[in-house]
Amino acid sequence: METLHSQIIGEGKPLVILHGFMGMGDNWKTLANQFAEDGFQVHLVDQRNHGRSFHSDKWNYQVMAEDVLKYCDAHNLNEINLIGHSMGGKTAMEFATTHPERISKLIVADIGPKAYPQHHQDILKALSLLDFSALKSRGEADDVLSEYIKDTGIRQFLLKNLYWKEKGVLALRVNLPVVSAKIEEVGKALADSKIFEGDTLFVRGAKSGYIEDADEWGIKKQFPKSEIKTVSKAGHWLHAENPTEFYQIVMNFL
Repeated sequence: METLHSQIIGEGKPLVILHGFMGMGDNWKTLANQFAEDGFQVHLVDQRNHGRSFHSDKWNYQVMAEDVLKYCDAHNLNEINLIGHSMGGKTAMEFATTHPERISKLIVADIGPKAYPQHHQDILKALSLLDFSALKSRGEADDVLSEYIKDTGIRQFLLKNLYWKEKGVLALRVNLPVVSAKIEEVGKALADSKIFEGDTLFVRGAKSGYIEDADEWGIKKQFPKSEIKTVSKAGHWLHAENPTEFYQIVMNFL
């Protein structure tokens, strides 16, 4: 049975963290160390087709939520606190509504249950242009990406996917062919019939726009015991852009 790759940091109550699209658990390392210091055993999980986890042609929120269940079973985690950012937030909502008995508290970072239009075209296009038979360094890869992606922060985030497969040969950790072919899965809505009655926190970035005031009604319908908090001076990558405030909001809730 294939289980997800993870880094486990600290001792205490289990806190599982699910990264966003094109990310990996390692993106959350700094915050994970803080949570660990405050009495949590943090599981930084790589979702399928991402990071060091297995590659598969099957890729949607149902199978990703089942991956989390298998992971929890494999690590004897009967009840978890769960944080999911963006795509990871969708997986977290799917998991919580399918296996509510396994969730102590749910935290969803900058994504709602609604459907989102496809908007990763530039990223996928840029990554598809990387010629790994010719690339000799991260710098060269960055030059290729910069044609399409002007934001240095986003390029640095994407370049974390590069690794040395063998001496002199770079490769991508993310399963680009599958996530490109199935990119429509990322924006899909949580099914209307899915409801989670437990304690839920939605955290949004003040400059993001992923969760608008008008979305509150829909969120409350599916997550009746939810609250929405806003992290100031932050966009979609709120945990990286304003980690101090993000951490404080999450810890108060936990």
